[in-house]
Formats: sequence, C-alpha cells, structure tokens
Amino acid sequence: QVQLVESGGGLVHAGDSLRLSCAASGRTFSRNAMGWFRQAPGKERECVATISGSGSFTYYTDSVKGRSAVSRDNAKNTVYLQMNSLKPSDTAVYYCAADSRRGYSGRQVADYDYWGQGTQVTVSS
Repeated sequence: QVQLVESGGGLVHAGDSLRLSCAASGRTFSRNAMGWFRQAPGKERECVATISGSGSFTYYTDSVKGRSAVSRDNAKNTVYLQMNSLKPSDTAVYYCAADSRRGYSGRQVADYDYWGQGTQVTVSS
C-alpha cells in the first residue's frame, strides 16, 4: 500500500520558519515528480512548489518564491518544503503529492495520483 505521510506542521508566529517533510512508503518515487499543495478554508487547493524526479527542476508559486525551498532525498524516499518568513496568509493544510507517471512536475491537482493526509500550518500575526 502506497502512503505519503506529511509532518512538520504546527502553530507558529509570523516571521518564523517551518520545514515540512513527506515520507513515502510502499513504492519508490525517486524518478517521479513530487509536489506540495495547500488549501485554506473556503479556497481551492493550490500548488505551492514542485520538484522533478531528478531534483534538477523546481517550481514555486509567486507568493512563496524567494522564501521557500523544495528538496528531496531519494535515498530516504522523502521530500521537504522549507518555508521561511511565514505570513498569516500561509495558513492552510499542506499536502504532499506524487505523480507516479512522470518525472517532470505538473502544477495541477489532476497531475498527481498519490496524496498525503495533510498537515496543518497556522501562522499567527
């Protein structure tokens, strides 16, 4: 059974940093694109960052660009999202996703076929 398990969320103050982790089990995704999405109450799920299977290509949505970094450790089958200078607008449930079919990164929810259960990030002002 394939599972993606996120960790690292929590309640922080504006300006703080968090490092989210996503550990995959049940199969390896070392050649597959991985993504981080988030969903705030009443809003659609949006793509925050993606990373290609090789790790050579990354994407960030404009609102986190310059203060976030996505990385992967294929030996551990784990993907990370480092978020710095957090803002209240970053408050959301953060989801890890895997595309089992491709190595390049899509930005749409439909591009990914495996999802984690999500981890809550709350940033207080």
